[in-house]
Amino acid sequence: MVKKEQKEMSFLEHLEEMRRRIIRCLIFILVFSIVAYFFSEWIIDFIARPVEKLYFLDPTEAFAMRIKISIIMGIILSIPVIFYHLWQFIVPGLFEKEIKLVIPVVIFSTIFFLIGASFCFFLVLPLGIKFLLGFGTDKLFPMIKIGSYISFVSYMTLAFGAVFELPVVSYFLGRVGIITSRTLAKGRRYAFVGILILASVLTPPDLFSQMMLAGPLYILYEISILVVKFTQKKKVVS
Repeated sequence: MVKKEQKEMSFLEHLEEMRRRIIRCLIFILVFSIVAYFFSEWIIDFIARPVEKLYFLDPTEAFAMRIKISIIMGIILSIPVIFYHLWQFIVPGLFEKEIKLVIPVVIFSTIFFLIGASFCFFLVLPLGIKFLLGFGTDKLFPMIKIGSYISFVSYMTLAFGAVFELPVVSYFLGRVGIITSRTLAKGRRYAFVGILILASVLTPPDLFSQMMLAGPLYILYEISILVVKFTQKKKVVS
């Protein structure tokens, strides 16, 4: 197995390469954000379905939230481009056989991100918001700021999309020999603690949201063990 022949890059050249790829990603995000802005009213109405009303408390907040939701949608729509440039930045350090994995990895990275984001938006968020608003009383009414709500929804959605990348990352790391299924299996107890810590960091400070992230994340960890085990068997056969 021989690495792809290419000129060895210096540290400054790596930085320049990273800068170019970041700029390309930002251009796509900007373009998609501008397009999303024209649909921002519909997008806000769509994501606000779990609550009756949202409020803005200063004159500029509603406009600022349209800008914010447009940027978030620009990031989500640019996910395939972001993953592509991320993996392409890693490519110079890979073997030629592993470079061929980039396109499949980009495709599955995008699919798993969308699965995670959809799981959060259509299942976790409605249940979570219903649970949290259930603590109101006859004299304690929710008055939800649009800024707080958009931040909560976008943060949770992006967090779920990110953690659902675990099987894809595990497949890639297993394929290049960095991790093994035995290593992952032995690290279950440490992974469980790490997952709880990660869930507490990525979600709002309530037990329901943390468990709704920690549960799927641990299942994904177990799936990752199977993925890496399958990858190792496939490498032995080939």
